[in-house]
Amino acid sequence: MSLLPYPMLHRFPSVCLSLVCLLVLAGPAITAPALADTFGESIQPLLQKHCQQCHGGGDEIHGDFDLTQLDHPAAIDAAFETWERAVELVDEGLMPPDDQPPLSDTEKQTLRAWYQDRFVESVGAHPGYFRPRRLSAHEYRNTLHSLLGFPLEVAIRKAEETLSEESLVMKLLPTDPPGPSGFTNDTSGNPLTTVLWDQYSYLVDNGLEKLFSSQHRDALQAYTGSIEGPWLTPAQAETMLRRFARRVYRRDLSDAQINDMLAALQGKHEAALQTALQREMKAILMSPSFLYRGLHIRIATDVQVPVDDFELAERLSYFLWADMPDDELLDLAGAGQLAQADVLDAQITRMLASPKARNLAEDFGLQWFSLGEIDHVSNNPSLVHGLKNQPLDFLHYLFTQDRPLLELLDSRTTFINAHTARYYGAERRQLKAHRRPAGVEVQALPNQKIQLNDNQHRGGLLTMPGVLAMNRGPVLRGTWLLERVLGEHLPDPPANIGQVPANRPGEKLSFRQRFELHRSDATCAVCHDKIDPLGFSLQAYDDQGKVLARTKHLDTSGTLPSGESFDDFSGLKQILVTDYRERVIRNIVRQMMAYALARKLQAYDRPTVDQIVAELIEQDGTYRDLIAKIVNSLPFRETVKRSAQPPSKI
Repeated sequence: MSLLPYPMLHRFPSVCLSLVCLLVLAGPAITAPALADTFGESIQPLLQKHCQQCHGGGDEIHGDFDLTQLDHPAAIDAAFETWERAVELVDEGLMPPDDQPPLSDTEKQTLRAWYQDRFVESVGAHPGYFRPRRLSAHEYRNTLHSLLGFPLEVAIRKAEETLSEESLVMKLLPTDPPGPSGFTNDTSGNPLTTVLWDQYSYLVDNGLEKLFSSQHRDALQAYTGSIEGPWLTPAQAETMLRRFARRVYRRDLSDAQINDMLAALQGKHEAALQTALQREMKAILMSPSFLYRGLHIRIATDVQVPVDDFELAERLSYFLWADMPDDELLDLAGAGQLAQADVLDAQITRMLASPKARNLAEDFGLQWFSLGEIDHVSNNPSLVHGLKNQPLDFLHYLFTQDRPLLELLDSRTTFINAHTARYYGAERRQLKAHRRPAGVEVQALPNQKIQLNDNQHRGGLLTMPGVLAMNRGPVLRGTWLLERVLGEHLPDPPANIGQVPANRPGEKLSFRQRFELHRSDATCAVCHDKIDPLGFSLQAYDDQGKVLARTKHLDTSGTLPSGESFDDFSGLKQILVTDYRERVIRNIVRQMMAYALARKLQAYDRPTVDQIVAELIEQDGTYRDLIAKIVNSLPFRETVKRSAQPPSKI
């Protein structure tokens, strides 16, 4: 069997107006006359005037970006987010930098009008083009577990007080890199290497050997019914293969497909029958139809159509569970009922109530907020476990308990255990006592839900000690908040930026005052004007996430580029949930939608995003509302199979 790797997707960086120059001079995916008229007459002269000095191929190229190296067209549509941010930066007066001539009001209006026409008014909603994608390692582990009825685990003994990876699948499979969407389930550009193929083969052999062992007879009988004696009967082997193949392929199979598989079992009994059965089961577990999603979509090219019920079931289950559809979803799909509005809504409710729904926190939420970084904040495994599971438990609560969207930032509910209770003062008294087993000195403990009645320093994700500890200092904290909560992506800092200098003899400057001198370069200030107010608002928390004992002499005030001022983080939080409400909600929608679709959002997704954002704001929507709107959205419910030459503009 031979599988060709899919080509890697190109990922455009998202920076500031300098990158706008790159995209303009590279050329859009529109006709040549339109390009000449739009850029040659109005946009290109503007950019050459304000960008050429820093990015024109001189001795020093700012941001590793050289306009002189651009000599062929590129797709502007794929980088619509960059254009959006460029217009915002110009409107906010952050680009060009202070040491360069500013754009006039007329030039700003020209750029703004061009963006509005090109990326808002002239772009229609589109479901996006179908692309098969390989199961991520996380999805493969969950799916194999569901098929076998038990997890494949590493055969080691570990101490109670240690934390280690127990999954054999996650131990053996290479780590999936984040795709263009930023999530590891975005695998349509990932190749199927020989190393990966060998690991799949080993895992399948290991799993099937265990499935047919006496240790897992119950899991086998879930497919075959009660087994009398050491071997399956021919009827049981046929039942096993029929049920297993349906679940592996995640849809009903044709009689011809089933008969091809069953032919290998004909005339065989006992050991020979089991060997043939396992061989067929391995073949389907190694097939592209199992390893890749969507290979059974059968549609004409360039025709927009609804996905069938089985594809809908697959999209829904891998979105909410990162796992294959269960029998209830497959049965509804087979009956042609899943796409019915009331049936689909009931399935969303059922699936969010399942323990599998924790995937939304442990896969989506963990990646969105980079919570894996908490693993490195302490050498105490039990403390790390508590610090990391606190935000995961909180996100699981938000996603599955129909909580308001902005409770992410401001909530009176949190989750703690004995290891993290010390961060929560009097509220720790709400914890129920936990009795440690005899002989165990340190133990990872489950969290308990508590209410923050009087604690003004905690509440919401941003002030959780693990989140603060993984982002030490105002720059990391401000950058994280800007990128993960507000949805803005920043370029990498200059390589020679250096450290904030210490006070010279006789100086008594605060860290913030020394930092102001450090960031005085106009180019650096473009980003720091956005980062620093956010980061310094959290200076009342130390590097371990504890509230500092003396905070009255700390300067945690700030002014945002949009003009809003605050005295401390409480004031900033109020701005985030009021003046910045639409921006925060838009980022929440975009993040969850990109994860649900397992692809980067494109310009043609904006009408769908705009509609969902507007409805959620009007309705004071919850995460349950958001999930339902994504599941019922155009890109989730429909698709287009792309021809060799896609249309130049949607």
